[in-house]
Amino acid sequence: MIIGIDASRANKKEKTGVEWYSYFLIQEFKKIIPQDIQVILYSPAPLREDLLPLPPNWQVKILHWPFRFWTLIRFSWEMLWHKPDILFVPSHIIPFFPPKRTFTTIHDIGFRRFPEHYSWLQRKLLNFGAKSAKKHAKTILTISEFTKNELIDVYKISEDKIKPIYLGYDNTKYKSLYEQRLPLLIEKYGIKKPYLFYIGRLEKKKNIENMLKAVKEPDIDLVLAGKPGYGYEKIKFAIINRKSAILLGWVPQEDVPALMAGAEIFLYPSLYEGFGIPILEAFACGTPVITSNRASMPEVAGDAALLVNPDNPQEISEAIQKILRNPEIKDNLINRGKERCRQFSWQRCAEETLNVLLQKEA
Repeated sequence: MIIGIDASRANKKEKTGVEWYSYFLIQEFKKIIPQDIQVILYSPAPLREDLLPLPPNWQVKILHWPFRFWTLIRFSWEMLWHKPDILFVPSHIIPFFPPKRTFTTIHDIGFRRFPEHYSWLQRKLLNFGAKSAKKHAKTILTISEFTKNELIDVYKISEDKIKPIYLGYDNTKYKSLYEQRLPLLIEKYGIKKPYLFYIGRLEKKKNIENMLKAVKEPDIDLVLAGKPGYGYEKIKFAIINRKSAILLGWVPQEDVPALMAGAEIFLYPSLYEGFGIPILEAFACGTPVITSNRASMPEVAGDAALLVNPDNPQEISEAIQKILRNPEIKDNLINRGKERCRQFSWQRCAEETLNVLLQKEA
């Protein structure tokens, strides 16, 4: 048996949600896929060192393509002539000519709920991907019950074709003990304590502008880390014009846990998420979380975060003040968060995913 895995997103240097999902699944699959199963990783470029080494029964197939639309052109050409027995695409859009046993993960359909936050091309590609998955995928994986229900509602996909599997977080790096490293990072990035922290794409649907409006304390900064996304220029202008905002841009992964652990609060009042890994990372670091009361975020956070209306900056501001001024509330959230994040792991995510690929009962 041959399992093919699209490794194009896992093989990127600057990773965010989908890339980390792909990366950690591959790392966990190395530990649990039996040696009598051959695994092929498909990538448009040689594998980065962080994906190596590979087990003896694994190989990488480099499908060179210097242009856009690698999945729909070069990867599709490979599938036309050399199909694996099972194909797993962890990032929404499957190639043309997929094998009968094709599985894909749809993380969210924000492009349908908030089309103004996506470019025309993004909307067309993602909508095509969802329709193609409905037609060709044996099973569609989702990362939350919320996204499962969204697919049923918008695309009328049969419930028994969809399998929600929760994500994990890197529990080897996200911890609360970073006292020695934090001063070095504070000097490196020019920030000062106390500060609030946000990490994620810097784009409209992340609700950056309402975060900026909500931070009113004169002696506390909002530190924002992440790659530019759709609508970034307007967001950048808003950040630059706020004295209390510090824009770091993309931050190397080795710096993130200490920055998270050193924050007074992690702000994540996003308008729409399929899951929200940073919520778990903040929990693990012992940092209180304020997140949205909509989409998947209540499902992930449970009772371990303060939930707010993301459209209401005043409500976000009041939640910030509630944590900063009440040590008991802060400590309670920290304890609940540490307990909550124990329910999620990449090992469990990979095991449940492999069971689906091999059509075993989870």
